[in-house]
Amino acid sequence: MQKGKIGVTTENIFPIIKKFLYSDHEIFLRELISNAVDATQKLKALYAAGDVRGDLGDLTIRVNVDKKKKTIKVTDSGIGMTQEELDKYLNQIAFSSANEFLDKYKDQTNNLIGHFGLGFYSSFMVSDKVEVISKSWQEGAPAVKWTCDGSPEFTIEETEREARGTDVILHIDKDSKEFLEENRVEQLLKKYCKFLPIEIAFGKEQEWKDGKYIDTGKDKIINNTKPAWTVKPADLKDEDYQKFYRELYPMGDEPLFNIHLNVDYPFKLTGILYFPKIKNNIEIQKNKIQLYCNQVFVTDSVEGIVPEFLTLLHGVLDSPDIPLNVSRSYLQSDSNVKKISVHITKKVADRLNEIFKNNRGEFEKKWDNLKLFIEFGMITEEKFYEKASKFALLKNTDDKYFTFEEYEKLIRDNQTDKNKTLVYLYSTSKTDQYTYIDKAKKKGYDVLHLDGQLDVHLINHLETKFKESRFVRVDSDVIEKLIMKDEKRESKLSDEQKEDLKSVFNIKAKSKELYNVVFEALDENEAPIIITQSEFMRRMKDMSQLGGGMNFYGDLPDSYNLVVNPNHNLVVKISDDLRSAEGAKLDDNQKERKRLREEIDFMEKEHGKRKPEEVSQLEKDDLEKLRKELTDIESKRKEILEGYGNGNKLVKQLVDLALLANNMLRGEDLSTFVRRSVELL
Repeated sequence: MQKGKIGVTTENIFPIIKKFLYSDHEIFLRELISNAVDATQKLKALYAAGDVRGDLGDLTIRVNVDKKKKTIKVTDSGIGMTQEELDKYLNQIAFSSANEFLDKYKDQTNNLIGHFGLGFYSSFMVSDKVEVISKSWQEGAPAVKWTCDGSPEFTIEETEREARGTDVILHIDKDSKEFLEENRVEQLLKKYCKFLPIEIAFGKEQEWKDGKYIDTGKDKIINNTKPAWTVKPADLKDEDYQKFYRELYPMGDEPLFNIHLNVDYPFKLTGILYFPKIKNNIEIQKNKIQLYCNQVFVTDSVEGIVPEFLTLLHGVLDSPDIPLNVSRSYLQSDSNVKKISVHITKKVADRLNEIFKNNRGEFEKKWDNLKLFIEFGMITEEKFYEKASKFALLKNTDDKYFTFEEYEKLIRDNQTDKNKTLVYLYSTSKTDQYTYIDKAKKKGYDVLHLDGQLDVHLINHLETKFKESRFVRVDSDVIEKLIMKDEKRESKLSDEQKEDLKSVFNIKAKSKELYNVVFEALDENEAPIIITQSEFMRRMKDMSQLGGGMNFYGDLPDSYNLVVNPNHNLVVKISDDLRSAEGAKLDDNQKERKRLREEIDFMEKEHGKRKPEEVSQLEKDDLEKLRKELTDIESKRKEILEGYGNGNKLVKQLVDLALLANNMLRGEDLSTFVRRSVELL
């Protein structure tokens, strides 16, 4: 019997620490199965090189749980180890059998998983004793047994084992009893080992008989040894890709299409990425890409490893160039990972462009499901934007699709304003903004339909990309001012009449929304009153709701413009009726206003001729008294005008009609409007 101490030196302790940066203890099983697969792959490489003769026999890796003995046993029929190799690989931790073996048999094997002797020690996270029984493939080599209780001390002795291979027996400690439950072990095997290249047996297949499940005696194989991403694309049909997707996501909807990655240089990468039908909620879609290293599951949390927009995709990535047993922070700074990330972005963009060019009709049908993903990529990844700008689509309110270039050509002649800025009109709801869309179309304008979750962010981004262009929502102003031309229309009302009507129409002050009454000289056939909302304010509020760093705007109340058309006959009638009803009072008020303004102007000029200290306090008090009288007179005038507006059914009816057209008349106000409409009829 050999006794000794495991060789841990300052030179080799760092790799161990690095390998032990695991988020939890459950990966011990992944490590042991990976080592068993490595041992089996090594045997296959020896066989291919002609060093091993005869039948290799059953190479199935077997996992057994013995709850009574409190053990988990992993058995392989791989290459096995001699006493010398056991000593070397398990006790002298700095050596890695995988690296050494790869150097010798690099032409026969290209998929060794790990570094035997390092990941193996994760077994001590759940065990108070570990036994390794191994028999080498080499003729005449006796079976040997290695035992260690987690301290640096170990024993190696000869033992009995009939066939070539290795048994690793874990004596589970009292804090890790969960791993003696078969369901838990099966869960781990399916999580980490579902696609390993060597069959893994755990338990027996069962069938329902005489009212209960009974073992059939047939091994239950828990893995698919040839998952679709390991097969050449030429050997796969559409139904094979669909079948594999259902294997990955049994409850998922059918994907739109896929990309099969197969790269050999400058790094090795295989995988299949699927475009899912993305709903209008980004967060739900994440954590769907599964990252593998030589078919061993690493993680499904790939943020930071791939660009964030790619986390909306589903599928599998597999690369031996991605370190298996390190933290995500290490992965994020790894140069190979960064190269892989850039390459995947390029391949995704190229695939989308290929689909767009080869079958634009199908691409357009799938656009609404692809849109969120593509917009997310364009906003967050400059390289992706450069490629996607060739196939990204804009949809108008007639459900027609255009590339950026096509749409610019469509609207350039008619939607360029007097400052030579190209104006992209858009709506967010064809129903709510129907009136505004209709007016724009009658003017010969085209209107985009942008109702997506990221559209507000997208238009901000596109305004930085498109030259001399801006996006304007179709209800943000009256039609004549959405795209300013050189035309100017005269108003039928004077400035003084319009000033008075501002107070007449200011009858919604008690509403939670704030209204600013403004006048725009429109065609007499246009609506008498139109409700609009500033493009800037509305966009800032929308951005704040999406977490765009505009929280200040989100706290502000909604603010709208009540645009009055002074050329409409009903507005002119209200002005005339006001004159008839309140003309005498308003004239008297105006005379008094005029007198006070003249006196104030005279006194201010006189005071201005002298230094402040030369003006007496009595003179200052007289001026202040006049100013207060003017304020009172102006308040009185506003009171007369607002009183008239509040008592005038036609004024209220026109305001409510404008609100109704904008889906903003609700509750008691709507009920009052209906009653008033009946009375007026």
